Amino acid sequence: MIYDNITMGRFICRPNRFIAKVNINGSEHTVHVKNTGRCKELLVPGAKVFLQESVKPERKTRFDLIAVEKILADGSEMLINMDSQAPNAAAEEWLKKGLIFGKDASIRREVKYGDSRFDFYIEADNRKIFLEVKGVTLENNGIASFPDAPTERGIKHIHELIECRKEGFEAFLLFVIQMKGISAFTADRNIHPEFADALKKASSCGVVILAYDCIINPDSMVIDRPVRIIPDL
Repeated sequence: MIYDNITMGRFICRPNRFIAKVNINGSEHTVHVKNTGRCKELLVPGAKVFLQESVKPERKTRFDLIAVEKILADGSEMLINMDSQAPNAAAEEWLKKGLIFGKDASIRREVKYGDSRFDFYIEADNRKIFLEVKGVTLENNGIASFPDAPTERGIKHIHELIECRKEGFEAFLLFVIQMKGISAFTADRNIHPEFADALKKASSCGVVILAYDCIINPDSMVIDRPVRIIPDL
């Protein structure tokens, strides 16, 4: 996926989950933060951030915060996409390439099943597949992990995928790692042990767990290569 109208700034502070103060060319601006997660390890004072300028003049915030440059322990830099809408958009582009289910697959977004609504429903060669997407922005010593905070919603999605599998559908959970340069992915048991347990149960019930990294630029994010999954830290 590609962004237009990208501007660089420096992060100042985050008064609440939805907005941040950013220095752009010497002026302080209030910008919209599209990722409402805590992201404390990313949004640190002085961090270089990349913002998309809105084309809607009536908006209260002129910019959306898209990506941040994280300084790693060795002093190198890692660009991380923070747009919570990007994983689904990138996943749709990736699915349409046909690398997983074929180029002739029928792909629908936001499909209801029972009391659930999954990110994608796919039909291909008589296969009926539900696929849920989770974006990953947390990294520590080269290992990406999810979640960055307890997520009852995430556990609910896993249980729903298990039910789909029991009903004869195929079920996939795709972790889109919004960065490049990591060596593995894991469910973070320290942050939410119940989520790690639910993910392990899903795998044993036939839900396919996938983790892919992304090629990240200030103005784009493209799903790239599969990443090794560590069952537990």
